[in-house]
Amino acid sequence: MADQEKNMSRTTAPAPPQVKARKLKDFSDGTRATRITLNIVSVVCAVILWLTLSSDPSLSTFLAGPVQVWDALQEEIASNGRYFKDLSISLQRVLIGFSTGFICAIPVAFLMGWYPKVRNLLEPWIQFLRTIPPLAMIPLVILAAGLTEKAKYIIIFIASFLVVVVTVYQGIRQVDLTLVKAAYTFGAKDMNLFLDVMVPEAFPYILVGARLAVASSLTTLIAAEMTGTIYGLGARIQLAQQYMNTSLVLLGIITIGVIGYILDKVLLLLEARLTRWK
Repeated sequence: MADQEKNMSRTTAPAPPQVKARKLKDFSDGTRATRITLNIVSVVCAVILWLTLSSDPSLSTFLAGPVQVWDALQEEIASNGRYFKDLSISLQRVLIGFSTGFICAIPVAFLMGWYPKVRNLLEPWIQFLRTIPPLAMIPLVILAAGLTEKAKYIIIFIASFLVVVVTVYQGIRQVDLTLVKAAYTFGAKDMNLFLDVMVPEAFPYILVGARLAVASSLTTLIAAEMTGTIYGLGARIQLAQQYMNTSLVLLGIITIGVIGYILDKVLLLLEARLTRWK
């Protein structure tokens, strides 16, 4: 009888609650149509906000509206193509300073990551210089190179060089030691280890460093062009500020932002194509 009551209690006991499976968090960018739609909505909302703020009398004195900026763009294009001349000169300065800094930074970063003695010699100075804004070096660069194009290239070079060195060096330091041990187990030499393990593992960091260096180069460009030049987006912004031409100031700011956005997208596309094996 007692056994029957135990069996009945077992059969009538409530079933444990079922745990509902949680949906895995989606970290993807979504479909292309969704991305494009959201980007368009974001731009439209930004323009509407811009129109609203610029129509406020208390803000219109220093915030030109979209129509005024568009008129300034047409006027700059009509003025002997001055807009495109400023754009091309600024792009030339950015690309030359960035590319030279990027090319010189890659071997320095690999030497620091590969050889401890080189690392101990250079790392304190790299970290020291990294904390100094490139803008603070402008007076020294001008004294050394004068108010020439070379001075502007040097300033942008310093900004991009330091960013790439630090980023790539950190990537090399984070290489999985298991891969290194496995390579040595299969008899890999130092050259094979460098080319087949270190370079592929550090390659994504190289592209990240390039993206950060582009942003740093554009930021430094404006300060570099505000000293001793009459052409370039930075010089045009400074001239417009002196005449209180807010529409031309905003035009220069928007142009720089568009350049940075396009260059960043190009590097992202390059990263997606070159790192498919990851």
